[in-house]
Amino acid sequence: MGEQKLKGSIPTGGLEGMAVLVTGGGTGIGAATATRLATDGAAVTICGRTESKLEDAAKKIQAAAGHGGSIQFAAGDVTNEADVERIMAKAAEPTGELDGVVANAGGGGGMGPYHLQDTEEFIRVLHLNVLSTMLCVKHSVPYMVKAGGGSFVGMSSIAGQVTHPYFGAYCVGKAGIEQMMMNAADEFGPSHLRFNSIRPGFIATEIMDGVPRESDVYNSYLENTPMNDVGQSEDVAHLARYLVGQESRWVTGCAINVDGGHALRRGPNFQQFIEPAIGKAALSGHPAGS
Repeated sequence: MGEQKLKGSIPTGGLEGMAVLVTGGGTGIGAATATRLATDGAAVTICGRTESKLEDAAKKIQAAAGHGGSIQFAAGDVTNEADVERIMAKAAEPTGELDGVVANAGGGGGMGPYHLQDTEEFIRVLHLNVLSTMLCVKHSVPYMVKAGGGSFVGMSSIAGQVTHPYFGAYCVGKAGIEQMMMNAADEFGPSHLRFNSIRPGFIATEIMDGVPRESDVYNSYLENTPMNDVGQSEDVAHLARYLVGQESRWVTGCAINVDGGHALRRGPNFQQFIEPAIGKAALSGHPAGS
């Protein structure tokens, strides 16, 4: 696997005077997106549950900010409506308006076949992905309408597009985000609001560090990725920046892959991790341990 040689440079600027919220902005894709937006001049607010992570991220982002960009943070739970209302108000403080939201907060949970899924855990994951995104839509739309337009980016996954066996509620939640973005694009288009979703593939984040590099699971990701490599958080951040900016003014209701071509094939094979816990027969519907 040879290292890709990149030519040229990435221009900066173009987001001066814009206020943008990035949820889940303390680490990974969220932090990379916030950095790219602040570098290009946006007044960025990041939010997350852990204040110490947000504070550390904000210091790094501020050091990279350019073109008048800035960073602030607000701790909170995006599945809690009161917290979302408070966070949206803070995100609008720098300019008095809100021009964009990157709803990056989300995550997975209990893995295994559906007949063995824990119901409470399934609901928790749906809340983390779908409910949190809906609350962000609900409470950002009035601000963006007041601003005369805006862009909302929902963070989906290729798991919402191609099968990912044993991923439980995660796949359902990500597909739900995409449908929400399409409906919102239709509903709020007359107010010049745009809604799109991003489908990351295998991205080198803190979460994916849990997949051992020498495992069958890791190899299944590479085997099903035509570019035969792992993406970086910045790859997703560049697309998010495009969707927030005016360069994408005529793009709405779309789900765009950042996956090295992974969705052209199939999802990863997690059987190596699941089978020892429940038994081979349980993978196809039999009771666990049979």
